[in-house]
Parts: sequence; structure tokens; C-alpha cells
Amino acid sequence: MKQYKFIQPPSTEQELLARIETLAGKTLSQVALTVNIDVPENQTTHKGWTGQLAEQVLGATASNRSEPDFQHLGIELKTIPMSKPGVPKESTYISTVNLTKTSGINWETSAVRKKLARVLWLPVESDNSISLKHRRFGNAFLWSPSANQEKVIRTDWEEIMELLCTGDLDKISSSLGTYLQIRPKAANSKSLGNSYSNEGIRSSTLPRGFYLRSSFTRTLFEDGGEERQD
Repeated sequence: MKQYKFIQPPSTEQELLARIETLAGKTLSQVALTVNIDVPENQTTHKGWTGQLAEQVLGATASNRSEPDFQHLGIELKTIPMSKPGVPKESTYISTVNLTKTSGINWETSAVRKKLARVLWLPVESDNSISLKHRRFGNAFLWSPSANQEKVIRTDWEEIMELLCTGDLDKISSSLGTYLQIRPKAANSKSLGNSYSNEGIRSSTLPRGFYLRSSFTRTLFEDGGEERQD
């Protein structure tokens, strides 16, 4: 049985950046070999495997907790599948939505704000014509939202949370929000969680998650992490 190689967390931002620079241009199989991990044939039954590989190699510490991946550095790692260079394939998951504890939450202390305060974006090929083991990591960059970007994301978050607080789940769809959206997050339609209606009645519904739209993350990759003058 293989023994995974444990990587110590980076002690500084500079150390993390040095590590991630070594991934650029390497295939997933080359990177997996450094930590003694086997590459699955496909991601159909191993969803999120590429991100987990990057976390393992870079020494992320948060696991599945609602904290930035590199807790002591306050940096979140986002491994982004790209349909072609500069074009994210899908929206980016940020955090789960607690549908039963919506009161007393504000933007400043929200998980979404914590996760997006400082993000290390790591692109990876996701062309279906390329086998998983031969897909390559691209050039990563660090990003923090500009004042205008945070303003838009905050407005999206507050609009969604207002509907959640009043139990108006039926008014929330993926079309709501300019940069940030809410979408079901479940393996299938049978994976139900708890929520409350606007009458305060407990009910079952699909779990939800906050996601950044691919149209927004695409602008980040086009700019290479540089802030636009909005």
C-alpha cells in the first residue's frame, strides 16, 4: 500500500509562491508522483481530485473547514479547470450555504469574504481530448478583490442572504447575482438538507453553495490578476 508523502505547510507567502511556480507546465501525473499519489482514470467518480492533489503538494491545512486553505497565511487556493487558455470551464465553488442559520450573519464575518480576501488561482487543463494524467497546470497568480469588485460581490451576497433570511428560497435562482451566485450543491437530487420556509416551517431542500460566475473569473485570468480600473 502506498504511503502518501506529507508536505509541511509553507511558512510564508513567498514560500507558497515558490512552490506553486514549480507546478507550471507539469502534468498531473508528474506532480502526483512527487507525493506518491495515483492518478485516477477520470474524474467522474473522483470529482475534486485535481484540487486535492494541488492542496497536498502545496501543503494546504484547512481540509474541508470553512477557512482559507492556508489558514495561517489567509490564502485560499482555487484550482480552476480551463476549457482553453484563459477560459474557465465552469463557475467556481466558494463555500456552502447554511440554510438553517441565517440570522446574525454579516458580510464582514462571512465565510465568503474570508475565502475571497486573498486567492491563489491555479489553472489546469480540462480539455476532454486530453487524458487526466496528461493535463498540465498553468501559471498561478495571487489576487485580492479591488474595492469595486468587493462591493459588487458584497451586494450579491447581501441580496441572496436577505432572501434566505426570509425563507424565500423559491425566489433564488442561479441567475441572481452579478459576480456571486447560489446554486444547488449535491451529488444528486436525493441529497437533501434542512431549511425553513417564510412561515418558519422546517422543510427539506437541496443543499446550496456560493459560486463565482465563470464570466467574472475569466476577467481575472485575462488580466493576470491585475486590478482593473472600474
